[in-house]
Formats: sequence, C-alpha cells, structure tokens
Amino acid sequence: MSSGWTLAAEEGATRRLAQFVAGLRYDDLPASVVEHAKLCVLDSLGCCLFGVGLPWTRLVIDFVREQGGRPQASVLGTGHRTSASLAALANGTAGHAFELDDVHRGAILHPGSLCFPAALAVAEARGGTPGRELLTAVVAGYEVGARVGMAATQGLFFRGFHPQGTTGVFAAAASAARALGLDVARSQHALGIAGSQAAGLMAAQQGSMVKRFHCGRAAQSGVDGALLAERGFTGTPNVLEAPFGGFLTTLSEHADLPALTRGLGENWETLAVGFKPYAAVASIHSALDGLRGLMRDHGLVAADIAEVVVGVSSMTYTHCAWEYRAQGATAAQMSLYYGLAVMALDGAAFVDQYRDERLADPAILAFIKRIRARVEPEIDGLGPAYRHSARIAVHTCDGRGFDREVLHRRGSPENPLPREEILAKFRRLAAGRLCEDEIDRAEELVDRLETLSDATVLGSLPTRSGADRGS
Repeated sequence: MSSGWTLAAEEGATRRLAQFVAGLRYDDLPASVVEHAKLCVLDSLGCCLFGVGLPWTRLVIDFVREQGGRPQASVLGTGHRTSASLAALANGTAGHAFELDDVHRGAILHPGSLCFPAALAVAEARGGTPGRELLTAVVAGYEVGARVGMAATQGLFFRGFHPQGTTGVFAAAASAARALGLDVARSQHALGIAGSQAAGLMAAQQGSMVKRFHCGRAAQSGVDGALLAERGFTGTPNVLEAPFGGFLTTLSEHADLPALTRGLGENWETLAVGFKPYAAVASIHSALDGLRGLMRDHGLVAADIAEVVVGVSSMTYTHCAWEYRAQGATAAQMSLYYGLAVMALDGAAFVDQYRDERLADPAILAFIKRIRARVEPEIDGLGPAYRHSARIAVHTCDGRGFDREVLHRRGSPENPLPREEILAKFRRLAAGRLCEDEIDRAEELVDRLETLSDATVLGSLPTRSGADRGS
C-alpha cells in the first residue's frame, strides 16, 4: 500500500465515476467526441471481424459454443448467437486478437476491444437500442477506463500486470452499465464487482494465446458485473480508492488517485485515443516510423544496412526489447527487434508480416542481429506522454549514418491517421468476413450511428459466402 494514502484523499472516487456513467447523456457529448467515437466503433468492428478467424479466437469461440447460452447476442462475423456474457468474451478476444485495436497511451489501454463488445452485447440482449445510446455507452467506458489507467500509472505495468485485463474490466463495466441504463448505485456496484475480477499477467506477451484472452475476459467481467448489479448484487463500493485491498493500492506502487476524476465530463479522454497502422504493440510504432522514414528518404534497402541503433523509453525497453525467439505471433508483435526487422525487409508491419511462416524466417532472424536497443534517458525525461517516442540511427555498409527522432507515432492524437487510412484499414480487416456490399453498408451504418433506431444491426451483418460461420 502506498505510504500516506487515506480514504479521505479522494473520498468517493468510485462513486463519482458511477455518477458520471449513470448521468451521461448523448446530448452531453461534444460533436468532436461523437465523430471520434464513431471512428473508434468502426475500427473496433474491423478488429473483431478480422480476429474471429484467428486460431486462438476460434478456440475461444469453440469453447463459447460448447457452453451454450441463450441466443441473446452475436459473435461477430460468425452467425452464432449466445449469451451477452459469452458474446463479450468472444468478441473481446477477437478485438484484441492481432494487436490492431485502438490505444489510449496515458492509460496503457486498448478501450475499443473492451467497450464496443461489452456495449454491443448488452444492447443486443436488451434489443432496440438506439445508435446514440450505444455511442454514449461506448464513450462512458472510454472515459472511465482511461482515467483508471492513468490513475494506475506505469506502476501497474512495472509490477507485471497487463492493463488490458486489469484496468480493462472498469472500461467494460462502465460501458455495460450505461448500456443497461443502471442508476448510480448499481453502476457503482458494477464497477465494484468487475474490479474484483481484474486479472492478467504481462509475461503472456512472450509467447502465448492468453494475452488476447485477457481482453475477452475483461469484457466479460464488465458485462457480468453490470448484469449482476442490475439484479441487486453488490460489489466493493470504493473498489478503486480503498486504502487496503483496493485496485490502485494493490496493483500499482505509484498511483495517481486524483486522476480518477480529474477533468471528468470536461476533458474528453476519448479524443486521446489513437489508431494503429501496424499490427504490433503501439510502444514500437515510433521506432517503426523512424526506420521506415529513413529508408524511404535515403533510398535504402535492408542489404544496405549494417546496424540499427534504437533508443526508447524505459517502459518500451522493458515491454519490447527482450530477446526475440520464434514462439508465436504474440511474441513477434510485442518484439521491437522483430518489428524493425520486418520493416527493414518488407517496408511494412501489418498482417502478412506476422503470419506463422514468417516468424522464424532466417532473413528476419539474421537482420535482428544487426539491431541494438537501449534506454534513452532523455526520452524518459520527457515524461509518460512520450513513452512511445524513439530515436533511430542507421549505419550503412558503406559507412554512412542517418538518424531520426520520432516523438509521436503515426496514429497518435498528435500525429493522427487520415480518416481515409482508418477507413481503408477497416475495409482490409473486414474483407475476410463481409462481402463488398456489406462492408459498404457497415461503413455507412457506423457513419450515421447516432441516427439509427436500433444499433444492434451491427451485430448481425451477413457474413461473406464461404466464411466459416462455425468459427
């Protein structure tokens, strides 16, 4: 427990978040938040549609099918319906299944693969949910999840916890509670119930399927917490701020308790969520941008490069600069070395670069030996807002040297992707599940989501002929 902490330091933070969730109305949302939230929904839908076909998600979906459940909500892109709880498990796993989901840097969180599955599952189970209500529920989760993550700080990560599985339960619970229309007391208990289910160990990044499952389980925990709270089941009412056994006191050594409610309802953290152009952990994207830019600007190919030296933050170094071994896509997507190697060789780091047949490619393994990574104290000195930053130096075989500093990755709020690139990403991800006409329709539905009388149509988009409806 952090020294000097008392309950009085931030009395009722969980309660205040519950008040925000229960009281949030569509008309409270600034137009900029609505537009950004719709892009987040579209990006999340694309990630889920792509993720359902991956081997680890298919195993979870097989498990879900065996569990049965009332056909209340859709497993996206499969035609299968199950309970709201199990749908959130499957869709949350799918959304985080290939490191493509949106990201809030300050919270170390991918809210889209938590909030969208949770809100949609509950909306489908209840039926007739207007689009503006679904959007409001999604934003409620983004705002709560971001603040819990920022309050937990990097201290949660450095203790070995995976934010997606731990912080993520609060994002999902807030979205589910708002989608259900719970009052303040029940929303507070939904957060309290979900918080007791927070789990996920960061060692999963080095080669297992379970990292993706952390997200699905967090989405499910949020839905379960809200559904139980609706029935009158109670959770820890001060789960976030409790001085002993609370979420922050237990999981983080350096928590920022006031961040739980700082700017609540005024500073919209939804706008601080960015998108991913690469199928890799966001922490290495600035390094990928830097190498890509240097090679493009100086006409270099991989064979020209004798050495790459990359300086990153302490968190990125811990997170991503461990020795790479070919032990599955998860490890490759988390690896700074693998990402830089495929960027040098292919000029890309998207779906094709992380297929099984590439993970032990001798050319990639050979190029990794030319990469050196180190902690850059000056990046650490810039503070947590710059933890994704990188400095890249390239030394060529003929003795030339080039370097570049990238403070803000492509896709971050400071360096946003063009709308057209976000739409193109969705179309590429959805192509394996939806036919061209349905991709167009999905894009159009999300674009006018706030006008839909029933947003649950997003859960029942017809799958492409030949797509595995049993997956």
